[in-house]
Amino acid sequence: MSEKGKLIVISGPSGAGKSTVVRQAMQGRNDICFSTSVTTRQPRPGEVDGKDYFFITDEKFREMVEQDALLEHAEYVAHSYGTPRAFVKQQMDAGMNVILDIEVQGARQVREKMPGAVMIFIIPPDLETLRRRLIGRGTDSAETIEARLVRARQEYAEADFYDYIIVNDDLDQAAAEFAAIIQAEHCRYEERSHWLKKI
Repeated sequence: MSEKGKLIVISGPSGAGKSTVVRQAMQGRNDICFSTSVTTRQPRPGEVDGKDYFFITDEKFREMVEQDALLEHAEYVAHSYGTPRAFVKQQMDAGMNVILDIEVQGARQVREKMPGAVMIFIIPPDLETLRRRLIGRGTDSAETIEARLVRARQEYAEADFYDYIIVNDDLDQAAAEFAAIIQAEHCRYEERSHWLKKI
């Protein structure tokens, strides 16, 4: 009997290294995938429908919201984004652990709709490190960086419903902790109690 996958929600401030931690933890594993979101924006050059995003119309998006077909949704720069419930369920039923990288507000929506989701908050060791990482990326203005730091403090204050916190000070350690959390979640009593009935 193959185990059902887990929905793993990751959040944390921009610059915390969430994607890097997950990518490192995914190396050599074929049981982890990222969720694919729906969006109402147009595809950018090179983006593939069904891989990068599911590109849909505003009307279809409204329909999905009304039918409760999205685990979470939000608007960002005049376009709508959301996590399709059916896609996540299909992947989990196939034994995949599905990673959902979203902000705290979206994570709260997911927790309400899927209480069994594993919530992981990934942070840098301190805000000064975060500032250095954001500057090092070279993609944001000084004003944007300050705004991201303010937002990080807000997210920290709102993150009281997460199950785990990973401090990304050392990448190898952080990735190992991420992998260990997934492993531990699959070893929970309710996940494996059926084995006790085989005696």
